[in-house]
Amino acid sequence: MKINEIRYTTLDKLEKMPRFDLKAMPKKAKWYLQVLAWILALPETFITKIKIRKHRMKDLKGGYLMLCNHNSFFDFKLATKAIFPRTANYIVAIDGFINREKIMRNVGCIGKRKFVPDPSLIRQIDHSVNKLNNICMLYPEARYSLVGTTAILPESVGKMIKKYKFPVATLITHGHHLHQPVWNLRTHRVRVEADMTYLLTPTEIDDLSIEEINAKVRDAFQYNDYQYQFENKIKIKDLQRAKNLHKPLYKCPHCLSEKHMSSQGTILYCSHCHETYHLDEYNQLHNHNGDTKFSSIPDWFEWEREVVRKEVLNGQYHVETDVYIDSLPNSTGFYRLGIGNLTHGAEGFKLSAVIDNIAFLLKKPILTKYGVHIEYDYFGKGDCVSISTLNDTYYLFPVNQDVPVTKYHFAVEELYIQEEKKFNANKTRKNNQ
Repeated sequence: MKINEIRYTTLDKLEKMPRFDLKAMPKKAKWYLQVLAWILALPETFITKIKIRKHRMKDLKGGYLMLCNHNSFFDFKLATKAIFPRTANYIVAIDGFINREKIMRNVGCIGKRKFVPDPSLIRQIDHSVNKLNNICMLYPEARYSLVGTTAILPESVGKMIKKYKFPVATLITHGHHLHQPVWNLRTHRVRVEADMTYLLTPTEIDDLSIEEINAKVRDAFQYNDYQYQFENKIKIKDLQRAKNLHKPLYKCPHCLSEKHMSSQGTILYCSHCHETYHLDEYNQLHNHNGDTKFSSIPDWFEWEREVVRKEVLNGQYHVETDVYIDSLPNSTGFYRLGIGNLTHGAEGFKLSAVIDNIAFLLKKPILTKYGVHIEYDYFGKGDCVSISTLNDTYYLFPVNQDVPVTKYHFAVEELYIQEEKKFNANKTRKNNQ
């Protein structure tokens, strides 16, 4: 089945389908597949003239956990080069297994559903590091960075490191987002650099609290590809470099409209107030009328986050829209169930539908999701947001594609932060009574 194919099914048939095995232990990569991976990684890593700086890595032997930032599929190729000639187990979302589960498992991949707690993952990492004596690659941001800057990192990373005391290294790249932005997917010849660091030894982990471990991981994950580009004067001459930039930059800073931003060629503009920006070869923005609100893509992006934060704090945030529901039960592909209604607000996500005269309801309270996975024009089917359970992943495509899915990205994180504060405050109050 092609990933972009729309294939309908019923709830009854969906319930009978086998589910993706999330508990299968990882394997050592088959030698011939590992050789193939090296061959496939070489051309692109050569073109981008990758420079990998290694820090304390000579002191790291045996199996360990490698935490990597995530900007494009190219990340996997760079990681393959960085650890050469060693092999690794890679934690990969199950949509990466579609139509190729056998080869993915034989190359050492571990399947995972995004943003849903999975106790078996810890056992799989432990098996990879301590039983296979392998490198286990984990992308804790759990999604491609939308604008080449750090995404939110889960607190559970520090808890896992503290409990299991895996030796921890980090692989932080600079330039991958520029090489292939998630909102554009056109590849650009950009010089890429990476820092590979032995971050925490088991002895150092022993001496640190969970909070201190998480702080060290967050410090290691600071990156900004657009700042890296500007400081290193890296030109991107592609005349379509602004195409789809309105996907992450969905809100006009002039008229504040959220449904009228568009882009083409090197231009980003609002069709409501007609304010127009040119994106130059260094990815700096310039307003045609001279009233440049933001010259930096990440600055515009963070302003949008702040707007959503204020909506959340003021109790004004609420989004409701009809969506096409695509289910991903296993690696055979997507199955469309029909149209449902998606709401997101103070109670979290609620997806409801009537499919073949059967009521369907999925609720995701705020504290069950610290982040959310969104896609832009996913395999030609449109923008979408995905919500997972341990048994299924639902890709939800707004029927009206004017709905900016990037707003979900901000809202989920801000709602979680505020709800967690309330939860901790209530817990402290009860403990003091």
